[in-house]
Formats: sequence, C-alpha cells, structure tokens
Amino acid sequence: MTDLQPWAVALIAAAASIAGAYLAWRVVLLLAPGLYRSMIKNNSVSVDDFVGGPPDAKGAFKSWLLNYFNVGKRAASKEGYPLKTKDSDKVPGLKVTSRNESGASLSAAAKPPVVVGTIRMGFGHHRIAYAATSWGLADDSGNDRETWFHDFLNIDSEEAQMIKDMDKAYSKGSRLASEMGGQVEKIWGSFTKAGDETSLRLTYQFSEQIIPLINGLDKNSPIIATHSMVACAAVAAGFKNVINLVIDNHAQWFVVVPNALNLVQGPSNYHSFLKMGVPEENLALAGHWIPRDLVEGIPDACARRVARRRAGKPLRIVVPVGGAGAQRKFIVGFVGALSGLVKEGKVQLFLNAADHAHMKDAFVGALESNGMEYDNVTDMAGVIAFKENMMMDEPSKNVTLFSYDDYFTAVATTDILCNVADVLACKPSELAFYPIPKLMIRRVGDHEAYSALRASELGDGTLELREVPVAVKYVKLMLSTNLLEVMCKSIENNNMIGLYDGCKNAMRLALERADRIE
Repeated sequence: MTDLQPWAVALIAAAASIAGAYLAWRVVLLLAPGLYRSMIKNNSVSVDDFVGGPPDAKGAFKSWLLNYFNVGKRAASKEGYPLKTKDSDKVPGLKVTSRNESGASLSAAAKPPVVVGTIRMGFGHHRIAYAATSWGLADDSGNDRETWFHDFLNIDSEEAQMIKDMDKAYSKGSRLASEMGGQVEKIWGSFTKAGDETSLRLTYQFSEQIIPLINGLDKNSPIIATHSMVACAAVAAGFKNVINLVIDNHAQWFVVVPNALNLVQGPSNYHSFLKMGVPEENLALAGHWIPRDLVEGIPDACARRVARRRAGKPLRIVVPVGGAGAQRKFIVGFVGALSGLVKEGKVQLFLNAADHAHMKDAFVGALESNGMEYDNVTDMAGVIAFKENMMMDEPSKNVTLFSYDDYFTAVATTDILCNVADVLACKPSELAFYPIPKLMIRRVGDHEAYSALRASELGDGTLELREVPVAVKYVKLMLSTNLLEVMCKSIENNNMIGLYDGCKNAMRLALERADRIE
C-alpha cells in the first residue's frame, strides 16, 4: 500500500466511498417499506388504495423522509377544538367559526349546517369559499340549513400555526421565482406541477396532523372544501359527505381526495383524473367556481361592456395582486407601459394592491414616476360606493388604487370590481375561470398555464401573455377591434350551458347528499 502513487490511493478511497454509499442506499431501500408502513399505520383512510397501490421502495422512502421534514416525530391528535360561531360582519346571513376558548361545545342545530371549509393560503381558496357560500345564503337556494364559513387558520392552535409556516415558505418561493425569473422560475414552475402520488400521500399525512381543526364540527354536516387539506382532514375525521372543489386545470394527485366527491371545473381535468386512476364514483364535472352575483349579472355586465366599447368610452382594466404578493416586476412594468393610453383617456386602471404594503408602494412608485394621477380607496364602504358609481358614471381620475389593512376586503375587491370592469388582467389562477374578458398575464407556477389555455379555448380570455409588450398589444386590440365583444358573446354562450355554475352545483350536491344520508 505504501508503494502506491497518491492518485491510486485517491482512486481507491473514492471507489470505497462510492461502494459504501451504494451499500448504505441499498440498506435504506430495504428499510423504507417498514418506515412507510409505520408512518401510515394509524391513518383513517388508505391513500394507497385510492392511487392504485403502495409505493415502491424509493417512493416509500421519499414519502417518509418528506413527511419527517414536515412534522418530525410529532404525534397527531384527533380531539377537536371547541368551536363557536358569530354572524359575519362582511356577508349577511353567513356564520363564521372560531375557537371557543371557554371550552363550551356548539349547541345542536335543527339540521347540521352546511360547512364551507377553507384555508387562508393565498387568495384563491378563500375566494372560492366565499363563492360557494353565496349559493347557500340566498332565499331561493333551497338551503334550509345555516351556512358556516370554517377557515382552519381562524382556529387559534398549534395546528393552525403549522399551516401558516408552510404557507409562508410557499409564498416566499412564489415571490422569489417571479422576481428572479430565468432558471429559478423554471425550477419553481416544475415544482408546482409535479404532483405525483407521493404528493397526495404527503398532503394526506399532513392532514392527519390537523384533524383537530375540523373535529369540533357535527359529523353529519356536509363539508364543501376549497382546499384539499381541508377535505383530507374531513375524511380522516370521519365525515361522510365531503365535497372537494378541485382547483386549476392541471390534474395532479394532491388536489384530489380519497373518500370525497371531487368536483372539477372542466372536461380536460375530468378526463385526466380518470386516466390517472381516480375512481369514477369519486369524480364529477361541475363547472367554474364563481360567486352567485357575478353569474346572475352576466347578461347585464356583458351588455354594459359592449355598449361602452361601441360608444368609445375608456377601457376599464382591473389589475389584482395575488395572495402571495408575487408578480411585482411584471405588473409594475405593465402599468408603466399603459401610462400613455391612460393619459390619453383611452384606458382606466383599477389597481388592487390588496393587503400587500409592498405592492401598494410599487404601484404608487410606478404611477408617480409615470406622471399618472390616482385616487385611493381603503375600505369596504369605499369600494362598494365606487362600484355603484361606476354603474352609471366615470371615475374622477383614470387610475384608482385599492389598498387595505384587512384580508377580506382585499379578496372581495376584485370580485366587486368585475361587475363594472371591462377586462380583468391577472395571472392564470382561480380568476382565469371568471366570466369577464381576461388578459392572462405571466404565470407564477407552471400549473397555471393550463388555466390560461382553458380561458382561451372557451373564448373568455387570452392565452398566457408572458411579456409586457404582448399584453399591451392585446389592450390595443381591444381598443381597435371587436375582440372584447367576441369575448362577451362567448361568456354569454358559456353561461347558457351552465359553465359558470360550479359552486351552484356543489351546494346542490352537498344538500342532496345530506338529505339522503339523514
């Protein structure tokens, strides 16, 4: 050995290291199935049965390791927190749940309430939840039960904090990817659409940890979930009537839930989930997740848009910011590029900075640097008054900035403004399915690209516009051609076949199933 050259010694050492690593990996693969079985042994629902069988050794190790990173050795509890309800100060007739610190249990109702469960992660899940409740609150909805809004993050607890920590990391990743672009954006994009069977195993396993956030509700309540973790926690807790509203237009395992009825918004998702192996009895095509007032207002809203266009009035564009607060770079560039059309009186901008202080600052900077005057609306009363005024009149300035301290108004503003705007310029998120002509601007995750495709094929939106000059070109097309009228006609045709009735159908199915069970 002493006669060996240094390079030979290094080569032997490297070979030994590689052999050792290989043997260690083989040992890990031998142990992985046992680790995985130990992880799932107390689960209430079998994800493996739902996805077509258990994982191979590599998948088992990946599932175990990532779950360990998520929750460590934390022992899951199933005991529900005592809850209380109060009347919503935002939505008449809606009950909002929270933790009852006194420990008293909820009093029994004549009929178990219909519960719309959600998680305040970004704006999309909350927006869909409020859309669903709107179909259960109207006098002619056929609902003889109370409608409850149950946000997991409204239940002050260790489990809620776990979710907040997870959301914080995701939002940070979205913002970084959007700002940095290039390879960082590509890596993040691939991450957001890689939802294989392991992703569902992880989602369900985490949901076993947060069962206490829903286990204080009546087990006979129908649950309409707008986040798959809510639906997973509900089926794990033993609820029998769970409807999961599937997001996006890209089929991934972690957005569907075993033992639930998974409703999808479009036929391509329905086909894809069937091909993946989701059982037919756990899947149905429902339509888009849209609030009642927007659906019922489609004929009048489209007529107003067409009349404005034919009269040569300014094109009203609402530009919202997503819940993660990403897109700053693109949106600021877009606003600046439209400054000429704004100053000429051809375009009006309704900018919703939501509750993101950094986006408000970015908007203000862009407006001031481009010499654009603006008004600022800062509360719910202001946005409602603005909407009522826009039904008959024009704004005092061509740019209106909406910015708030509270979350609900931040989310609701975009829905309210859609009634009086001509165009919605947004990333292809949950808003890609809304019944308003849309400019689908640069996505944050690759999974969103398929939602833009859905809008374009339906005729109520564009394909994804990834560059500011292309987005501006489409604005000019709407000013100079009949593109806006064509989109409005598509919306009216889509509405006639019930394409925007997804939340209406979800509420109907939840109530019908509840009556059969009782």
